[in-house]
Amino acid sequence: MQETLTPTRRRLALPIFIACAYGLAWLVALPLWLGDGLNSPWFMVVTIAMMFTPAVAALVAVLVERPQKKARALGLVPLQPVGRLLRHLALGLVVPIVVCLAALPIGHLAGVFPADFTGLSGFQQITEQQLAQAGVDELPLPIETLAALQIINVLVAALVINLLPALGEEIGWRGWMLPKLLRFGPWGAIGISGIIWGLWHAPLILLGYNYPGTPGWLALIAMVALCTIMGGVFGWLRLRSGSVWPAALAHSTFNAAATTYLLFIAADATFDPLQATITGWTGWILPAVVVLLVVLTGRFSPVSQETAGDLPRDDQ
Repeated sequence: MQETLTPTRRRLALPIFIACAYGLAWLVALPLWLGDGLNSPWFMVVTIAMMFTPAVAALVAVLVERPQKKARALGLVPLQPVGRLLRHLALGLVVPIVVCLAALPIGHLAGVFPADFTGLSGFQQITEQQLAQAGVDELPLPIETLAALQIINVLVAALVINLLPALGEEIGWRGWMLPKLLRFGPWGAIGISGIIWGLWHAPLILLGYNYPGTPGWLALIAMVALCTIMGGVFGWLRLRSGSVWPAALAHSTFNAAATTYLLFIAADATFDPLQATITGWTGWILPAVVVLLVVLTGRFSPVSQETAGDLPRDDQ
């Protein structure tokens, strides 16, 4: 017997998804609030567990709406044509690294990011401090070689370490939720999904994550802005590939590349994360331009049925 999406189920699925994603996120983060916050020894475990809550919420939503093709509703398929999938996977690996690195010279030109692009003095200082704590007196390799190894580590983290947690988020945000919002048009889908995704981070942001020392309300606004812009990039990859996998790889790569500023910061320097690196307004410029071009060229839309099949939409 084929299952059908009744209007009532369609209307209930989205609010149930949001309620589950938010409720589970706060529940998972509760040990941090009852303990030592970001200094808790459970911090890494909590953050990774929290990244799976949107996928759990999406599974609950799928049980509510009962679509005929559940894997497609979650964005897990199709995986063909293979050439198109591989192209978008490559973009998912490259684009986040480019925008994270481009944020640094833009911030430097704007006077908000103190950089040392040639001497790598800040990276050397940080590395020497870490080695000294381990009882090592000198660098084992030239600082340039160590910096190159860190870039390789970004690729390893993107392809192996971060991918599964990132998929946990993307199954919910871009895999299941984004197609439901396409009825509001590209700007509406980008804006609404960005607000929902950004505010979902509240359990960590209000503890000082990403924006330490910033008032909670302002940190949340910044996080919503960042999630709206980068969510537009991830959403573009999801819609044009027809599946969630390129978006998941992009999310994984973004998380891995976000700390590459440590390679190029000047020694003894500090900066305001509201203004510099990918978390600040100077870092949002390039990905915002990408999203603008994608929308204006009509590419923030599902691929055609001839190449991807019926990507799930709320009005179908």
